[in-house]
Amino acid sequence: MKAVILTEPVSALEKLMTRVLEQSKGWLGFDRFMALALYAPNLGYYSARTQPIGLMASSGSDFVTAPQMSPFFSRALASSIEEALRVTDTQEVWEFGAGTAEMAFEILSTLGDKITRYVILEVSVHLKDLQAQKLDAFKHKVVWLTELPERFEGVVVGNEVLDAMPVKLLQRQQGQWFEVGVSKAQPALSSDPPSDESSLRQTPQSVDVKCDPSKARAWEWDWALAWALQETDFRPPLEIEGTHDYLTEIHPQGEAFVKTLADRLQKGAVFLIDYGFPEREYYHEQRSSGTLMCHQGHLADSNPLVSVGLKDITAHVNFTSVALSAQEAGLHVLGYTTQAHFLINSGLLDLLETACLQERAMAQKLITEHEMGELFKVIALGVGPMWEPKGFRQGDRSHTL
Repeated sequence: MKAVILTEPVSALEKLMTRVLEQSKGWLGFDRFMALALYAPNLGYYSARTQPIGLMASSGSDFVTAPQMSPFFSRALASSIEEALRVTDTQEVWEFGAGTAEMAFEILSTLGDKITRYVILEVSVHLKDLQAQKLDAFKHKVVWLTELPERFEGVVVGNEVLDAMPVKLLQRQQGQWFEVGVSKAQPALSSDPPSDESSLRQTPQSVDVKCDPSKARAWEWDWALAWALQETDFRPPLEIEGTHDYLTEIHPQGEAFVKTLADRLQKGAVFLIDYGFPEREYYHEQRSSGTLMCHQGHLADSNPLVSVGLKDITAHVNFTSVALSAQEAGLHVLGYTTQAHFLINSGLLDLLETACLQERAMAQKLITEHEMGELFKVIALGVGPMWEPKGFRQGDRSHTL
């Protein structure tokens, strides 16, 4: 049988990845790979994708977020933002990754003159154009930046931002810890590829510990990527019970992001909303396959080495590391709770009193346990004196962090 060849043309992102791999002696830590796949200028998923967010796959989107699901998410959040602006005596809102600007539109519409400037930090030129169209009525207030200034003040909001930050993958095999990385795949010694296409790429759980390319068993295309391990001093923040093989993530870039916020935010508060767990749940002995996940066409898979640059790559958030990073950098943890508790405390049910049945049904997905209500969490951080945001007055779980 003849060798399998790649029939699609090699993309510019693939060429960039090949150059970086060559410069890195053939091995990239997963965090570097993830950063390139998602954020390589004009090539990565978020910097090049024109419409990643939407309700249906038929729109060309890959996933949906709460602001697209229901405008009442943003309206309830606006109530807590209004309180934070008043308590911190600030008038600006700073949003990371505004997506299709549904959330920004609702917040600006709800709070009006209580916001003097709305700053969006966005890496995608395509999304910036969509946002500008959506926010045309507020163009006198909206500003776009690509990075934070050295000093700023206001209320920071980030919905599903932390989960898209590159993570390091760690794997324990036979009692030894390794960092999981990416290398260029090597062809098998056999001239015949396996008939089962699912075996063309190895998962992190089955990487050869010695990482000897000459012993690779999986047939790969000329450009295809493969998993590879290197010995490491990195460890999860908790000792993992048991001796079984274990795959997980650590979040140095997410922690650095929080510390940067703390260093530059002079006055104000931060609301971060994402799916994740406190540390003891995150590194539970039974969570042995990690949380890494990809999204494309509203379908999920666990192989980021396929369709690189064409699908989202995410990992759940360790909210304990967020809280500790914030405290170490001088921020207070003002509250931590589920999305359901936060939205209800912020007035969601009152807002729904005049909503139609369909609107209520969509908003219900935001707070029901089996939808977004329990898996998604909200953490609030603050500068200056401690205060209790209303979003956490019932059901605060800060003690679990």
